[in-house]
Amino acid sequence: MNKQPDNALAGLPARRLLAVGDIHGCHELLAQLLREVGPGADDRLVFLGDYVDRGPDSRGVIDTLLVLVERWPQTIFLRGNHEQMFLDFIDGRASWIFLANGGQQTLDSYGAATRNEIPASHQAFLRQLPTSYRCGEFLFVHAGLRPGVAPEDQREEDLLWIRAEFLDSDYDWGQTIVFGHTPQPRPLLAARRIGLDTGAVYGRQLTCCDLLSRRCWQVG
Repeated sequence: MNKQPDNALAGLPARRLLAVGDIHGCHELLAQLLREVGPGADDRLVFLGDYVDRGPDSRGVIDTLLVLVERWPQTIFLRGNHEQMFLDFIDGRASWIFLANGGQQTLDSYGAATRNEIPASHQAFLRQLPTSYRCGEFLFVHAGLRPGVAPEDQREEDLLWIRAEFLDSDYDWGQTIVFGHTPQPRPLLAARRIGLDTGAVYGRQLTCCDLLSRRCWQVG
């Protein structure tokens, strides 16, 4: 499992641990959400993946995320299944899957007809995205975990793609799993699971949650 190292979030009591759900090219909503939340240097910000595809401005989203990298290097960006499909397209694999799942809108945002027109800085960003991140009691992944399998033994395919097997299970990994991937009408704030994909690209809302207080911000 390609993961970021653990971080106990040992810092100021007022520090926020912020997680952001699936953006899917909705750059204007991302900009609005960042204004509402107002993240700062004392916050830890974790993005749950699926920055591209389907929405109108995937390039703008990645540009903004790169600005955040420069401003707050401690920000965590996870890989989603749509970033994986985009990378497969860039590397000449399974182009039809990417295009059939909103990839054409991504290419349109770059004004690109071929993989060679994707900026090198964006490709480098996509390639370094981890599939999980652990912070204190929280384990962040894009899609979920396969029940009965320890986090360190999970397959990358499940971390990026799993749905029903994870969502329909009450298996307890002894940690709170924070995830996106599957759109829901409202944030899922259960004892051991926090789901933050609230369907921004489908005309609903983009969500950020402070996991320490469970306060949510939504725009859209």
